Parts: sequence; C-alpha cells; structure tokens
Amino acid sequence: MSSFKGSVSVTYIGTATALLQIDNVTFLTDPFFSPSGSEWVRPVVVLKNSQDPAVKPENLPPIDAVLLSHEDHPDNLDEIGRKVLEGKKVFTTKDGAVQIGDKAVCAGLNPGDKATLVAGGKTFEIIATPAEHAPQGECIGFIVTSADFGSTNGLPNAIYFSGDTIYNQDVANSLKGYHISLALLNLGKAAIEVGQPEPLEITMDGKQAAQLIKDANIDKAVPLHFEGWGHFTEGKDPASQAFDKAGVSEKVFWLPRGERKVIF
Repeated sequence: MSSFKGSVSVTYIGTATALLQIDNVTFLTDPFFSPSGSEWVRPVVVLKNSQDPAVKPENLPPIDAVLLSHEDHPDNLDEIGRKVLEGKKVFTTKDGAVQIGDKAVCAGLNPGDKATLVAGGKTFEIIATPAEHAPQGECIGFIVTSADFGSTNGLPNAIYFSGDTIYNQDVANSLKGYHISLALLNLGKAAIEVGQPEPLEITMDGKQAAQLIKDANIDKAVPLHFEGWGHFTEGKDPASQAFDKAGVSEKVFWLPRGERKVIF
C-alpha cells in the first residue's frame, strides 16, 4: 500500500466532474454543470444528460487548477463549465488551450509533456498522459505528483485522472515510474456510431479499468463518468461485477455524489 504523505479527499459532482483536494489545494476535473435534460446534437450522437450536478458552480470552493481532458465534448466541458474556467489555471490539450483562449490561464499539453503548478505552499508536477478517445480531436489524462507526496517502494507517489479513454498499452505504460496512490477513472463504456458494424467504444468499461488497476498497481480507484447519459452503455452494477471478477473490488470506491470523502 501507498505511504502517501498528506490528506486527500474527493467530491464526486457528476459525469467526469470532481473536486480533488490535496491538503489545502483544490483541483477540478472536466467541468460539467448543466441541468438534467440538457441536450447537444452532434453528427454521430445526441448527447443528453439526465442528472443535475450535485454541486452548483456558485457553491464550489476556490479552485487552484482545472484538469480538463478535452475541450470539444460538452459532457466534459459545457457552456456553464466554460464560465467556471474563467480566470482559472487550466491544464488541457494543445488544441483545447487555443480554443479556450484568454478566458483562462491555459497550459496546453501533449502526452508526455510536463508542467508545474505552485499552490498552497506546494510545487506540483503535472504530466499529460495519452488517451484514446473519439477518432477526431485531442484528449489527455493527467498524473499529479509532488515531492511532498513521498514515495513507495522507490517510486514517487502520484494521483492519476484518466480523462476519457479506453484501455490500451500506451495508457498503462504512461503510469510506469510512479506509484499511483489514487486514480480517478472515467468509465461508462461510452459508445458512438461511426459507420462501423458495432458502436465504437470511447471510454473504459469495468473490465478495462480493472486491467489498468492491475497493470499500474493502483492502490485506490474512484469511478467517474458512468451515469446520467444515454451514450454511457455500462453503469455501476455491471462495472462492479467486472471489478469483483477481476479481484480488484477492494481497491474501488464508489462515492455518493456531492459528499466530500476522505480517501487518505
């Protein structure tokens, strides 16, 4: 198990939106805050959500940084989320940084790029990880680490946010060299029609997430992005069954929406 130094809590808000609080520093992931029933029509899919956010933007604590896996899909960044970004420090894709423009202080990253965040008296290193999502457009995940986190078995402790991605070897390999004390994993087995015989899966299901937990020796995992949308084809129950079958269920923590939960 990890010998992570510091206090970490997560508040699951809905979709892929969560507050990650490390001691006195707060990260926000993929900001989506539209009300239930909101809809977006896209060429290959109609996106419609059926859940209100568990925390409204006006009730958010001060945000030190935003981890935005991609800017071009409204279920990861909606119109309200764009307003939340204003004036914030945002880590996102190269293309996303251009599209957001001067409304936020953006660091545009390609997979493997590193950036620095100084907040709450700590210096964090943010590493962009690969993500295999929709056929067009950029998407990344993130490793967050700091010398203040300590190490486990000679590896620096770190926290991972997958962003929207399926499992592949590049994703798994990107976590090598770090001890992943906590992973926020976007699940749901989201699928779109792209002219193939079967819908194209663009986020992990429980089986894939279990494989990543094993491959990366992840200590604790919090599922995100598994409910409230029609294009999510695997919910909590079948994902939980997959975790049980793979023998990793004791590492997985399903959080109630809107409640701050201490992870360690």
